[in-house]
Amino acid sequence: MLDDTLLPFSLPAVCRKKVTAAFDGGRLSSDGGVMLLAGADRRLGLVDALARLIPDHRSPAHVTHDVAAILRARIFAIACGYPDGDDLDHLRHDPAFKLACGRLPESGADLASQPTVSRLENAPDLRTLLRLGRAMVDLWCRGHHRPPKAITLDIDDTLDRVHGHQQLALFNAHYDERCFLPIHLYDAASGQCLGVILRPGKTPSGIEVRNHLRRLVRWIRTHWPDTTITIRGDSHYGRPAAMAWCDAHDVRFVFGLSGNAVLDALVETTADAVRTKRALGDLDGVRDYAETRYAAKSWAAPQDSPHFLQQGEERFEHGESADELGVFRHQRCQSMGRHVGDQVVEHRPLAEQRVGAALGGV
Repeated sequence: MLDDTLLPFSLPAVCRKKVTAAFDGGRLSSDGGVMLLAGADRRLGLVDALARLIPDHRSPAHVTHDVAAILRARIFAIACGYPDGDDLDHLRHDPAFKLACGRLPESGADLASQPTVSRLENAPDLRTLLRLGRAMVDLWCRGHHRPPKAITLDIDDTLDRVHGHQQLALFNAHYDERCFLPIHLYDAASGQCLGVILRPGKTPSGIEVRNHLRRLVRWIRTHWPDTTITIRGDSHYGRPAAMAWCDAHDVRFVFGLSGNAVLDALVETTADAVRTKRALGDLDGVRDYAETRYAAKSWAAPQDSPHFLQQGEERFEHGESADELGVFRHQRCQSMGRHVGDQVVEHRPLAEQRVGAALGGV
């Protein structure tokens, strides 16, 4: 192809100079996509909003890189696949990164170096981290033109292996690794990440889950006091302390249930019908639905428990084996219904997919 193809969009100007993209010139960069990140950040105002919440205790007379400039370079580097702070030692000279951070590629000052970035990363205290978390939620809420009638939030944790003896790193027998287990929170409708909480490599307790949910719900309800909130997560989030708090504060929930003999007995009639239907029809897989009341000994009261039964060799969407018995619980559900129940089953793995996508980007 000899004809030039024009970009379908314009790039933001830097220091009142026009920015164009081409494949000729002096200093080149392989990270041209960072300019798109810069445009998105300029529209969202994310970096500037976060930078305002981080106190800067340095002497103004000795500051070369302000907090927003350091934070912007660090975030752009991570988004472009450079998770290590050491990468800034060469990215600080990169013309594309300099343009994205509002500096001229040739004559502009270089970006912050790795030691400066490391000092910033270790500067925020717990209160600052909480303010940053709330800023992410505020940004998400302000992105809606009107308060939604209902929202569903996915909560899940993921394996983050460590190589050494970092603080909070613990040995996790399930993963057979020394790791962190950060908690991720997503809006189920848009897939937007509302927050990631770095935490030790162990399963969260009911008190910890309750505290995270209480803080998140309080932040959301400052914007949307009348919105119905549903929390969706795996079985280890369905702790008595978390469920009791949700019941007391009008928060709905859908948590997984680990299978046991009592649950198997409750759905045996439906399970037998599923097996019979598959055998008589010579079908690859069959799914059915049942609803019961169930309470473990540690629960304050029984909960409505929808059950989704799958049987067969075929793997359904998201890679779930049809031989598995999926059991979920929904708070005070008068009648979940087959359609709503199927939606819960189909969308349950989305949190895992979004966590994987987030980690894949890093």
